[in-house]
Amino acid sequence: MATTNAWWQDAVIYQVYPRSFADGNGDGVGDLAGIRARLPYLAELGIDAIWFSPWYPSPMADAGYDVIEYRDIAPVFGTLAEAEALIEEAHGLGVRIIVDVVPNHGSDAMPWFQQALADGEGSAMRQRFWFRPGRGEHGAEPPNDWRSIFGGPAWTRTKNADGTPGEWYLHLFAPEQPDLNWEHPAVREEFLDVLRFWLDRGVDGIRVDSAALLVKDPALPDGGDDADPLFTDRDEVHDIYRSWRALSDTYDGDRMLVGEVWLPDPVRFANYLRPDEMHTAFNFGFLGCPWDAGELRKVVDDTIRYHEPVGAPATWVLSNHDVTRHVTRYGRADTSFSFAAKKNGAGEIPVDLALGERRARAALLLCLALPGSTYVYQGEELGLWEVEDIPEELRDDPMWHRSNHADPGRDGCRVPIPWSGQEPPFGFGPQGTTPWLPQPAAWRDRTAEAEDGDPASMLNLYRRALRARRGEPALGHGPMAWVDAPEGVLAFTREDQVTCVVNLSPDPVALPEGAEVLLASAELDGGSLPTDSAVWLRGHTALPENPEMERKVR
Repeated sequence: MATTNAWWQDAVIYQVYPRSFADGNGDGVGDLAGIRARLPYLAELGIDAIWFSPWYPSPMADAGYDVIEYRDIAPVFGTLAEAEALIEEAHGLGVRIIVDVVPNHGSDAMPWFQQALADGEGSAMRQRFWFRPGRGEHGAEPPNDWRSIFGGPAWTRTKNADGTPGEWYLHLFAPEQPDLNWEHPAVREEFLDVLRFWLDRGVDGIRVDSAALLVKDPALPDGGDDADPLFTDRDEVHDIYRSWRALSDTYDGDRMLVGEVWLPDPVRFANYLRPDEMHTAFNFGFLGCPWDAGELRKVVDDTIRYHEPVGAPATWVLSNHDVTRHVTRYGRADTSFSFAAKKNGAGEIPVDLALGERRARAALLLCLALPGSTYVYQGEELGLWEVEDIPEELRDDPMWHRSNHADPGRDGCRVPIPWSGQEPPFGFGPQGTTPWLPQPAAWRDRTAEAEDGDPASMLNLYRRALRARRGEPALGHGPMAWVDAPEGVLAFTREDQVTCVVNLSPDPVALPEGAEVLLASAELDGGSLPTDSAVWLRGHTALPENPEMERKVR
């Protein structure tokens, strides 16, 4: 990789969901002790950094995204001293650390909110949230018609000290997650101090949860939804991130900010990446894109086009803790992802896991060959699929509960990952541990131990791909150029040093005779690339004409 770039411009970043990564004490929940024991595995995988989903004290109403205190570690995960040791140990292995900060909302158990409830209407502490009187007779109706992103109303009514109904408070997510009022200076100073706390402890980056939602229309009119400027992507939010960037720039070592920004407008999206705001943001357009050559080329072109004016590197991500794992998505007739489709029964569509895994292998080489940085969600390097048969009584996600079970929620991608052995808990914890979500028995072939000894496994493909990418200066951040290719095939070159070819057509594609193969996602068929496969070739390599395919296209 080019050494002149800041590390985050072409890093491969591994997401750890702490509850489900590794359990060191046998209570069924992942923890820092388990993670520390697996750091050598991650270093050997070849990643550059780890992003940790929230590890703070929390009642866990939304898996830790309801935070009580941002400067400590949840006891179920460990201690602050363990987190500090983890950061130091990771750095010793050459791995950087990114922590997750949740600024839109806190927990209803956080001291601020509990004090606001106790102090009552009109109190100074209530100004740090969105408390309002209700509408209608006796204030029995919510202040407006906004809906929670998790389903149901976005308002919950409080009780006064005497037990009578009181004001309502806003929560764009679960009732246990009251929204903070970012017009209040104490809120802004609190989070600047939180950033200082973790930057002082050596973290290399901050991931910003729900980054576009912080600022609301102060009039709170009717009509808001998660795509509405009443509470999404308001211009005032950028002042917040300018102050965060100014703070992070005072630290040495190329500290970075990465935003979770779900926006359909790519121009508005790019505003978060201006030189004085965030360094990068997640590319959800690519994540949700179907396995289709035309659609993928369009999203790649759009991504690069809208990042260029602000000088920010693109990011590429296939899965995370919120979405259906891509091995499952790619094995279905509809290979795209959307929350609406999931709610409307996408999980009931038959899935061909062998096909999904084949496409996932090719998608990895596509991601790693594109310019910018790549995110890897824990377990995708093992080829794990979405667990869609979790018993109803074990489902934990508020999306499931608040949708009256219409939305299956996100538990299926959060099942604890398998490390070793022939039966659960598959080394996730000590023998006899009962993981907080059940693991499929079929994962016995997907453990890190089983795949380590199989040269053709997904795990070893990830290792080879990350090693090859690191050894190729043309890959990572920098220019790319498309190469002419048959219909259904993506081909592009990186600085004329490496050509990536991805075959999404129904037929094999001829490769140049004598071309040097750096890496392939599947065994090549003589001189041809099979369908749903990808290959890296040395140099700027034009694809030969394929008369057989041209006849079929005509």
